[in-house]
Amino acid sequence: MEIALEQLSARHPAARATQPAAVQDLSLRVAAGEQLAVIGPSGAGKTTLLQLMACAMPPSEGRLRLDGADPWTLPRDELRRLRGRLLLAPQVPPLPPRQRVVTAVLAGRLPAMGLWASLRSLLRPSDIPAAFAALERFDLGDKLFERVDRLSGGERQRVGLARTLLAPATAWLVDEPLSALDPTRARQAIRTLVEGARERRATLVATLHQVDVALAHFPRIVGLRDGRLAFDLPAAEVTRERLARLYDRFEHELQGGAPATPSPEPGAAVPPMLMCR
Repeated sequence: MEIALEQLSARHPAARATQPAAVQDLSLRVAAGEQLAVIGPSGAGKTTLLQLMACAMPPSEGRLRLDGADPWTLPRDELRRLRGRLLLAPQVPPLPPRQRVVTAVLAGRLPAMGLWASLRSLLRPSDIPAAFAALERFDLGDKLFERVDRLSGGERQRVGLARTLLAPATAWLVDEPLSALDPTRARQAIRTLVEGARERRATLVATLHQVDVALAHFPRIVGLRDGRLAFDLPAAEVTRERLARLYDRFEHELQGGAPATPSPEPGAAVPPMLMCR
């Protein structure tokens, strides 16, 4: 899926009128099948950018185009079908605590299923081998029939990523997927996510606090600061000087000291994983 933002601005409905827009006058184009990492300090507008791309909130100014169509001008049924091609994965995956891991992973397929098939899948997993294969890519095959509430935070985050591999979406919009993972697991997880998107020819946009991981695994890097585009460059051209300017007064985040829990932007609500029908 091609994603194009044209002078886009957005303000959260819950934000005070005196607060600046979370995203301001942003123009960006992501080609179908491209892989892009978005970096920047806390409050830069990274989560809001993903919500805009996922049609989770409308822009206040400018225009969003998905495969050439403005989603906010489409009839309701067409907008629903378009949203079915989008996956918005939040930093903390919304996994019901008493649910089995196999069911949680196969839920990634629900947007492509009818009502009765969806209900049957929730009660009786329909493709256990597919769930196992997705989990194995994150070294979680042995957790297939565990309950979600018996997993560690890092394991739950990897289960959420495994679910992404089974989603029918053609655009994966992934928010801080490595926050609960140690460096070794983080590298493995992002490598698997990038490979999975490439295999599916899915567009991948991921926000990351781990700048070194972004530079190592993504060919294109977008830097956001105060809701505005700071740079849009090939990874090889992102210099230490550019990073120092981007993270000015936030040096602890550049050095890997970013908080492990979400830091919502002003007025932001934490979204669920969005795979709308």
